[in-house]
Amino acid sequence: MKSVAIYSLKGGVGKTTFAVNLAWCAAALSSRRTLLWDLDGQAAASFLLGGERKGSREAEAIVAREIKPAALIRRTEFQRLDLLPADRSLRTLDRVFLRLDRRKRLRKLLDTIGVDYDRIVLDCPPGLNETSDQILRAASLVVVPVMPSRLSYRALDEIAEHVDRERMGTVLMPVLNMIDRRRSNDKAALEEHPEWPSIPASSAIASMASHHAPVGDFAPRSPSALAFARLWSSIERRLSKGDAR
Repeated sequence: MKSVAIYSLKGGVGKTTFAVNLAWCAAALSSRRTLLWDLDGQAAASFLLGGERKGSREAEAIVAREIKPAALIRRTEFQRLDLLPADRSLRTLDRVFLRLDRRKRLRKLLDTIGVDYDRIVLDCPPGLNETSDQILRAASLVVVPVMPSRLSYRALDEIAEHVDRERMGTVLMPVLNMIDRRRSNDKAALEEHPEWPSIPASSAIASMASHHAPVGDFAPRSPSALAFARLWSSIERRLSKGDAR
């Protein structure tokens, strides 16, 4: 099993969109037994896949090992793709990790859950705290969505500096998101970082909430669906070749 975390210090950069679409690509295009683990208390990924648990406060208990993950894992309507949904309890997840004082708790949970899966995709909350440290230590690869803005670049730099300072050995993969080649700023971002993959701005992405599905399912020939497929292919190569942790 290999795990891919979708993480950024900054909010509003498309983490959930990435998580849902890449998890679907893993299951549908690579035929991997895939779990999408929603670790964000907003539960947006759970909502998009139809697995939102309104009123529940059990997700946090998995980390505390009060509930086994299998008790909450749900099948989605997509073949080979399961969901471990979020709920409001994850809004205090940072406190749970601090209370447990076990730096590798998430990694051990991934190892346990990974017995039944080939790929686990983590939709992560923003911020730089104990939860993010658990994620950065545990994931095989961390995909960082980056908007073409200085604030977003600054957030990426801060993550990289933190990883180096703490000697985590984390493999980061920046990806430019919501790119419109007609905008001079976006074209400049592509020219400045030609080695980074990119996802175009697309109306199909905005339709995900209506369809409760990834773009590859309802708009397979859309620019965004094709871009996510290419991105997943690049991620899969890195995971398979060992160019990850």
